[in-house]
Amino acid sequence: MISPLSAGERVLLYDNKGRHYLVRLAVGGEFHTHSGPVSHDDLIGFAEGREVRSTRGARYTAVRPTLSDVVLGMPRGAQVIYPKDLGPILMIADIFPGARVFESGVGSGAMSMALLRAGAKVTGYEIRPDFASRASKNVVEYLGDSALERYKVEIRDAYEGISESGFDRMILDLPEPWRMVGPAESALDAGGILLSYLPTIGQVATLREALAVSGFGLAETVEVLQRSWHVEGQSVRPDHRMVAHTGFLTSARLLRKTAVQDPAVAADQQT
Repeated sequence: MISPLSAGERVLLYDNKGRHYLVRLAVGGEFHTHSGPVSHDDLIGFAEGREVRSTRGARYTAVRPTLSDVVLGMPRGAQVIYPKDLGPILMIADIFPGARVFESGVGSGAMSMALLRAGAKVTGYEIRPDFASRASKNVVEYLGDSALERYKVEIRDAYEGISESGFDRMILDLPEPWRMVGPAESALDAGGILLSYLPTIGQVATLREALAVSGFGLAETVEVLQRSWHVEGQSVRPDHRMVAHTGFLTSARLLRKTAVQDPAVAADQQT
């Protein structure tokens, strides 16, 4: 049974024009817009779907936010991986409960939150202390303190090596992931999956070249495009706007260990 809304948790308020507001409930608190304040006490203790009015008569409906809502509305320093890519990443990387996942860079924690909610155990490397701190805070705010039992972020440069091994999966949001192919061979168990998120196709081409001369196989690159539709009575058409390019997802599986650990050396040997 789903519990009623309580003080301290975040809710999503939306009005009759489809505008959304992410609000953290507090006893005696108020949510303010130009339409007048809404008392948090009118929501605390009630079920999702409750409709409330502001002092000027504006109507708002309250529900708990989805992970997508939180990712788009949470405080962040680094650019987040968008929800349209987070879902496919979980599927392509085959994230499962208990999976040991290496992640770098952590950024604002959007990917970490998705991995942890899927049941993974995450070790993250992040070179910026402010990003690492923000990511941990965002994880705790959405998933609670218990999530930290499966989440640790180290202030380290992944390009300088990975100190642990035995990972099932590796998620990379780095500008030069081809430098990680060799370390990934050592850190991943056989059959492990590497997935890289990159903004440009030139970066993808360099990564695929490094993967081609490594112990990884079954490499694939995809791009996810999201188009919503306008559906109102007999008026049915694609919306004029869509979420098009955000990044390319490149994945590969570790099929064997190779003697070459530096992709630059491997590329020279191939030529």
